[in-house]
Amino acid sequence: GYYADRWKNMLIPYSSTKAYFDTSDKDPFCMYNYLLDITTWNKSIRRGFITVKIIDYAGNTVESQINSEASTFQQYKRVKILTGFYQDIEKIAKISLTFSTKTLIGPKQKLRILQMKLKSLNNPKR
Repeated sequence: GYYADRWKNMLIPYSSTKAYFDTSDKDPFCMYNYLLDITTWNKSIRRGFITVKIIDYAGNTVESQINSEASTFQQYKRVKILTGFYQDIEKIAKISLTFSTKTLIGPKQKLRILQMKLKSLNNPKR
């Protein structure tokens, strides 16, 4: 493994540099990271979590592993979320988003998406 604390002092002088040391708990321990960039158009503020599923043309499905805090979604405001997958899908046929507040009390809320972009960080040309 990599000792992230040893890398910190080396990266501090490069203030614009970001390093992600994500691994999965499954062999081959790789994580494939994507940046989800969405703009919502709900009139009222929504706060919650998004799960992303990507499906290729053969029907293979991979679900994101997001271990973050809840995001806040405001009307016409862009939100960028880092998502990770255990498997890389080269040719995406379909993208599915699920919004959840992770609460059992209260009404279910919808999150209306105006614009969405999913960009591979491992393969930026995609």
